[in-house]
Amino acid sequence: MRWRVCGPVCRKGFLVDLGLCEYEPSWRLQLKLVDLRSSSAIPDTLVLVEHEHVFTLGRRGSMDDIIEAKAPVFRVERGGGATYHGPGQLVGYPIMDLSGLGLGIKQYVRKLENVLVKTLQRFNVGACVREGYPGVWVGGRKIASIGVALRNWVAFHGFALNVKPDMSYFRSIKPCGMPPELMTSVEELLGSPPRMEDVKEALIEEFGAEFGLSLSPFPSDLLKAIAESVRL
Repeated sequence: MRWRVCGPVCRKGFLVDLGLCEYEPSWRLQLKLVDLRSSSAIPDTLVLVEHEHVFTLGRRGSMDDIIEAKAPVFRVERGGGATYHGPGQLVGYPIMDLSGLGLGIKQYVRKLENVLVKTLQRFNVGACVREGYPGVWVGGRKIASIGVALRNWVAFHGFALNVKPDMSYFRSIKPCGMPPELMTSVEELLGSPPRMEDVKEALIEEFGAEFGLSLSPFPSDLLKAIAESVRL
């Protein structure tokens, strides 16, 4: 992968690409990384993953939002309601010290939206944001969801970009309280979606540019030790 230089002054950051991974161990990994970031043991870190089929419920979600439990359901700390994760969806978990960035939570969410909009524009998808509706939209349909949590001013959880997931799973839930037919994907819009690796590369570059980060792979020895501790 080639990553664009983010500007004249870049901070060091780490990148973790988990590939295809079940939800629970990646959630435990997030919590461990939050602890490490809170103690300044690691810099800001971006975790990328495609999950096995799973539904998650944020702080506003309830089991009433699950129409059919076609996959495991997890209740988590992030904001928002019910959502689906699965293969073909690029999920990002930025572990970011917002106090060091001088950002409030709304400013941070807007920057995540900027990253997603610019990433999609690279693939000729005219995405936008809608005031009062977190996430990224194409026309009246939602292509990316955002839900974050905060602990000691370290943000975790993050975003989910629908590249080419099995969209039928969204019909088993009320995604963030919305009708499931409002959800869309790059594949639905373009017919032939870009390769996931190309989307990852574009997103990594846009993320680095937006947050002034020069991302390098997470140290392998440290990642191995953490992975063993969380049974990744």
